[in-house]
Parts: sequence; C-alpha cells; structure tokens
Amino acid sequence: MTTDTVKTVRAADAPMLLTKRRIWIIFSALIAGMLLASLDQTIVSTAMPTIVGELGGVSHQVWITTAYILATTIVMPIYGKFGDVLGRRRLFMIAIAIFTLASIGCAFATDFWMFVVFRALQGLGGGGLMILSQAIIADIVPASERGKYLGPLGAVFGLAAVGGPLLGGFFVDHLTWQWAFYINIPVGIAAFLVAVFALKLPTKRRTKPIDWLGVLFLSTATTCLIFFTDFGGDTEFGWTSTVTWAWGLGLVASAALFIFTESRAADPIMPLSMFKNRVFVNATAIGLALGIGMFAAIGFVPTFLQMSSGTSAAASGLLMLPMMVGLLGTSIASGLLITKTGRYKIFPIVGTITTGIAMVAMTTLAASTPIWLICVYLFVFGAGLGLIMQVVVLVVQNAVPASDVGTATSTNNYFREVGAALGTAVFGTLFTTRLTENLTAVFTDAGASAEQAGEATATIDPSVLNGLPDALREGVVTAYADALAPVFWYLVPFIAIALVLAIFLKQIPLSDVAGLVARGEAISGDEAERLEAEQRAHSRTGATRGETASADAADDAPTDPSGDQRR
Repeated sequence: MTTDTVKTVRAADAPMLLTKRRIWIIFSALIAGMLLASLDQTIVSTAMPTIVGELGGVSHQVWITTAYILATTIVMPIYGKFGDVLGRRRLFMIAIAIFTLASIGCAFATDFWMFVVFRALQGLGGGGLMILSQAIIADIVPASERGKYLGPLGAVFGLAAVGGPLLGGFFVDHLTWQWAFYINIPVGIAAFLVAVFALKLPTKRRTKPIDWLGVLFLSTATTCLIFFTDFGGDTEFGWTSTVTWAWGLGLVASAALFIFTESRAADPIMPLSMFKNRVFVNATAIGLALGIGMFAAIGFVPTFLQMSSGTSAAASGLLMLPMMVGLLGTSIASGLLITKTGRYKIFPIVGTITTGIAMVAMTTLAASTPIWLICVYLFVFGAGLGLIMQVVVLVVQNAVPASDVGTATSTNNYFREVGAALGTAVFGTLFTTRLTENLTAVFTDAGASAEQAGEATATIDPSVLNGLPDALREGVVTAYADALAPVFWYLVPFIAIALVLAIFLKQIPLSDVAGLVARGEAISGDEAERLEAEQRAHSRTGATRGETASADAADDAPTDPSGDQRR
C-alpha cells in the first residue's frame, strides 16, 4: 500500500511528535498487550491434564491448543492489513476486549467442546495483540534501533513461557484450573486502560475497498489445512479416509481462489508482490520451519513432566524456568547487539544450531531422566529460540516499505503460526494417538474391559494417577514417556531446514527512519523534542486557545525545512 491510499486524521492535521518519552509510554501499552496474549498460550499447558480429565476430553486434548492457534493464525493477516489501512489503536483495544471476554467464557465452560470454542475466541483476540504490538513498534522506532525494543517483547514471551505454566500449575494444585482464566480478567482490564491512556496513535480513513474475498478464502484455506492434517493423523480417519482428502481438496481449492483473488484485488490483504522480495521470503520461511518445531515442543513438555516424571503441576511449571532464562537472555542480548552493530545474520544461524542440539537431546527423555538434565535441555532450547524469533520479525519489517509494515509483519507471523498449527496438529496427533493406544493397553492388561479402559483413558489426570496402584501407575507413566519422547525426532528435520535458510539469509542495511515518520505522519528525534518543548512553553505562558491552534496548524506546514513556522 502506498501513502496516498490513506489519510491521517489528527487535530489540525498536525503530525505526531515521537519523543523518547512518548515512545516509552506507547511501549508500556504494547508490553501489557503482549504479556496478555503470550501468557495464555502457555498457562493452559500445566493445567491441560486436569482440564481434559474433568471435562472428559483426554483423547481430544490437542484441540485445546489447535483451536487457539488456528483462530490466531486466521486473524493475523486481517489485523495486519486493517492496521495499515485503518490505524492500529482501536484494533489493539478491540483485541484486548475480545481476549478478556473469551477468558471469562473459558472459566465458566462446563463441557469440553464449549471450552474449545472459547479458546478459539481467545485466539481471535490474541492474534491481534501479537501482530499489532510488533507493527506499532515498527511505526514508532526505526529498524536500526528496533532491536532493543523487540528484544524485551521477545523476553515477555519467554517470561510467559515460564510464568504461564507456573501460574497454571499453582492454580491446579491450590485452587482450581478455572483460575488460569480468571487471572486474565484483571490483566485484560489493566491492559485496556493502559492502551486507552497511553496508546496515542494516528487514525486513518480507508480509500480503497476492503479485500473481503481475500479474507474469506485465506480463512477457509487455513481451516482446511489444519483439519486435513488433524484428520490425517487421527486413528479414526487416517490418510486414506475420504473425509481427510475432502479437507485436502478444500485446501487446494481455497488456496487457488485466494491467489486468484489477490492477483486482482485493488488492495489485497496479502499482496503477492511481497513474495518477490527474497529477504522477506527467506525470513518468513525460517519462521515457518521454526514454528513447526518450536510450538510442538513447548506445548507438550509440561505434560511430559507431569505425567511421565510424576511431577506436580506447579513443579512442572517451575521446571520451565531455565527455558525462560535462556530465551530472555539471548533475546535481549541479540537485540542490543543488532542495535549496536547493525548486523543480524549471525543470530538466526547460531539460534537454529542451538535449538537443534536441544531438540535432539529431548529425544532421550524418559521417566528416569534426572530433573537437572531436563533443565539443561530446556535452557539450551530457550537460548536458541531467543536468537531467532524477534530477529526474524525485524528482518521482515526492514525488507518492505513503511506503508506495508503491518501486512509484512502479519504475513511473517501467519506462516510461523501455520507452522505452529501444523506442528501441534500433526505431532500432537501422533503423541495423542500413541498415548491413547498405550493407555488402553495398560488398563486392559490390568483387567479392565474395553469400555472401562476407554473411559479411564479419557479421564486420567495427575490427581487420579497418584491414587492408582503402583504397578498400574508405573504403566501409565511409561505410556506417556513412550508416546512423547520419540516425537521429537520428527521435529529435528524442520530445525535443520531453518538452519539452511538462515545461512542464505541476506544481510541488508537497517533503516534509520521510523514507519510513522517515513509515511509523513510523525516527527521524531531532536525536532520532536524541540516542538514538544515549545508546546510546553506555550502552555506555561498561558497561550490562548486560538493562539495554540494557530501554532499547531503552522507546525504542520511541510514546506518549511527549518521547522520554525510560527510568526
């Protein structure tokens, strides 16, 4: 999109002043929103065995994660494009509201599938919070300085990766699993208030029709993709099922219609021209490959710790702390180093190698693996992720025009989330299928009928596990270990693909102009500081309303390079 397709609407059409103080105030709102979205991706992990046990959905537990990721993936391009066209402030507040209300629904769900529906609604809000946070940073901070801001945003994800399981485990052990969602209510309200008072950004007026057909076909293709992989890996259907391939045909048809629509849309939701940009394609492919391996691993490690190692929910959350330390440290350090040196290529290379080493190590996990060794694996895994995640976002934003930064950010995240959905659906199905078979065999061997074994398998949770006879309990623990650890081998090739892509990632100079400034919607640096100081001086000397309005209008004059437009 070019700058002539939108019109910034501000008082007297005055450009926004991006002073350091305002940037940090806006950044505080973004941190609050990112924390809200990322916390709920992980808080369910330690509570999941209890939730599915109480609601009767052990054999379908993968849907708790898949529903959230699917909804998040679908709306990412929508938020990105609409943010470019309409402005990001109102969309950000809408996303917070949707997320908070859906959390209330999750807390009061009385049926497994009702819970899954509200998890999907949470994803509709969470996708907006993640995309808009990253795009707003690109609006207010130039790429050459953005690393030191994207680093803390990545660290928030790392904090949530541990804080979520810790909180989820604490609530399960000492309160109820519903508190994993009650906690979102005050956090959501606080984030909304911070956005109302701190997130002062230009609004825009669209001048081209919204690409609704593109939205429809992209959403349909994404949904078909997830169902195709999920049904294919399910024991009830499998890859030879007519139903599975019906979803596959739906994927092909909707993807073809989407490409056709985008090639003719006046303002496409995902411009095909971006895929001619080699740097954008390379960085986005890294995100896709990383998403497949990363989220599948993170999503099921706490479950492994609880059920295979006999660890409590709270303790399994605490054991994720090393991963947070690793991710937080490398995310912040890489951001600062990129800001200092202006170079980014080395970080994804080192990061994928580090992540791959950790993934191979995780294939050896067993019920007898020492806790300290598991912590080492998780630390290395987190350190690798911290070197990649936010760096890839920075590379994508720097490779496209400022007017397309939201669309590019959301497209990059979209393909990473597609990878996450694929990884979680395929490898989660492999885990769940193998686990169901193992558990059924355990209970059948113990003398239970097929019907009793099926019911026991569907309702097993950590509290029930601890009450079982030693022999049966040992069988259940072994079933979890045998089901999960081998799955990590399937993830290793995708990390290897990410490494190859990182090696061929091109190094280009980082822009030193913020997005709003490049689009003529803001003034930054020393000029912004000077103008704000003059405005404060006017206020202190008691300038009249009319004088202030005249000064603001004069400040907007674009033809005076000195910036001294007042009489």
